[in-house]
Amino acid sequence: MTGVQTCALPISPLYAYIRREGHDASAAQDLTQEFFTRLLARDYLRRLDREKGKFRSFLLAYLKNFLSEQRRKAGAQKRGGGQVLISLDAVAQEERYRFEPVDELTPDQVFERRWAQTVLQVVLDRLRDEYSVHGQSALFERLQDYQPREPGGPSYAQLGEALGLTEAAAKSAVQRMRQRHRELLREEIAQTVTRPAEIEEELRHFRALVGRAGA
Repeated sequence: MTGVQTCALPISPLYAYIRREGHDASAAQDLTQEFFTRLLARDYLRRLDREKGKFRSFLLAYLKNFLSEQRRKAGAQKRGGGQVLISLDAVAQEERYRFEPVDELTPDQVFERRWAQTVLQVVLDRLRDEYSVHGQSALFERLQDYQPREPGGPSYAQLGEALGLTEAAAKSAVQRMRQRHRELLREEIAQTVTRPAEIEEELRHFRALVGRAGA
């Protein structure tokens, strides 16, 4: 990992973890804000660049320590407090959390699942932007949800007809999008590990998370 950008900090998984720990929405917002303020103020991200480990694991471990400290203090932190504020769309974070199924997932499992969802959304947004730059937004919207093996779904021939392409061209367009999606996913995951050898391990972990979420 060459460096973690502030704008890439994954707020959603951490907020979901704090909520699943039993904090209400207001407290979770305060805690998430304080967590990121402290994370940046103490320059922990630069320390991570010098150490071995995964960004995902580092953040979760630091969050657990942070929450333990807050419980010991047993005091509410006033939002902001004159410090630099991290962009936290509290309404959006709470709405996402409400879509979490009512099940027996632990806070760690909620964090892991939300992490995967966040990474997927970043990759999808990057892919959408690439198609938009080339004036292919309509093509992207048509192809992004196409699943070649989905029972009852349109065939390549039907997809091509809808797009004004031959069957072969439609198949090629789908394959190019899926390949680029894999490349972008790999790039995003590469930014969360400290050694290239960890990329494949993290990809396997990510696919397992996505598979469980879709079960």
